[in-house]
Amino acid sequence: MNDPHGKARQDWAEGGPERLYVVTGSGYRPAEQIPLDLVTLIVTRHGPEPGTPPESAAILHMCANPLSVAEISAHLSLPASTVSLLVTDLMATGRVEARAPMRAAPRPDAALLEAVIHGLSRI
Repeated sequence: MNDPHGKARQDWAEGGPERLYVVTGSGYRPAEQIPLDLVTLIVTRHGPEPGTPPESAAILHMCANPLSVAEISAHLSLPASTVSLLVTDLMATGRVEARAPMRAAPRPDAALLEAVIHGLSRI
């Protein structure tokens, strides 16, 4: 027996475009939204309230400790673009904040290191 809705159900379960449209509340956002990159860290400021959509509530729960947009995307099995929309909505309501990832300290200049070694050897 052939299920006429089988393909639609499979697309929904696999994160088809219809599901992503519903998850993001249509996907439309004003142009002034804050751009997030994959390594931007997201941390929860306030937990979910009753009626918070499940994906947004999941973000709020998992970001008690900072997670990157890429990590959130992987945990939720959603595209990073969808997660970015959800996170910017949560940022607009003050529920989460974005933090720049920690950058590695620049390497010291080799000439400076040689001068320090030379100075120490003279002591």
